[in-house]
Amino acid sequence: MSLPTMRPWLAAARTCCSSSRTASSHLPSAARAQSTAAAGSAAPRLKSQADWDQFRLEKGKVRHLIDVFSEHGSTQTTESTFHLRDQLHKPTRNTTVSALLAAGAHFGHAASRMNPNFMPYAYGTRAGITIIDLDSTLPLLRRAANVTRAVARAGGQIVFIGTRPDLKPVVQKAAERIGSLAYYVGERWLPGTLTNKLEFFKDQTETTKVTPDLAIILNPVNNQNAIREFAAEHVPTIGIIDSNVDPRLVMYPIPANDENTRAAELIGGVLSIAGREGAALYAQDLRAKAIVEAKRARQRSLRFN
Repeated sequence: MSLPTMRPWLAAARTCCSSSRTASSHLPSAARAQSTAAAGSAAPRLKSQADWDQFRLEKGKVRHLIDVFSEHGSTQTTESTFHLRDQLHKPTRNTTVSALLAAGAHFGHAASRMNPNFMPYAYGTRAGITIIDLDSTLPLLRRAANVTRAVARAGGQIVFIGTRPDLKPVVQKAAERIGSLAYYVGERWLPGTLTNKLEFFKDQTETTKVTPDLAIILNPVNNQNAIREFAAEHVPTIGIIDSNVDPRLVMYPIPANDENTRAAELIGGVLSIAGREGAALYAQDLRAKAIVEAKRARQRSLRFN
């Protein structure tokens, strides 16, 4: 393999190794033998001139390696380094089991409070606490993200619900991230918002769509009234389900710790980014449709003229 066809870092390593072998070949044989004997000890003492020569040679090799590989190294800076606050302001598109584990999404409730229907999503118990199986959480989170992306691409409206004080900025950021197709409820859900629409929205129901196409609920236990209304209006729901909750409460459950703000930020960020991608595709489809309609209008005008 010639050097031009090799990868840059591999070519640099080959050049570096060849230069190191060339430099070591010019050492006296006594110095090489003494350096070999000193390699067996943990911290050899520098006594003779040959020891100092070998020490300077090793130090130069390390400096040469740093100089050669620095241009092929990581581009990570302090601005691009992940921080805990980035889960709210800079969420990732795809998450991993490690990220869910770091967010504490695997902690459930006491084993004595585990719902029997939650058994397929439980990894086990430790110190009396149910441990949630994150290998089941990750594919269900990806499924929910695909649903959110599909609803947004079809032009559907999405509502994020998080009625705890720590969840209000999460749902607010998630809705703002998607744009005009998303809304959020950060306070108490008013009973009858959907089932008693005429009383709440008056005559707006005739000109404005008030029923969402998808509901994402970060604390479903505290919003069971909203879930009942969504079920009555045939609105699909996505929710974070803890070990003490029946997963059948929502249509698309995500087994995770529903009392951890970091886990809610992570899950809400992944779903909101999926919704933003769907909204961008929806806008692209609208632009393409407008171009096609304009082209057809020009063709009709030329035909009649």
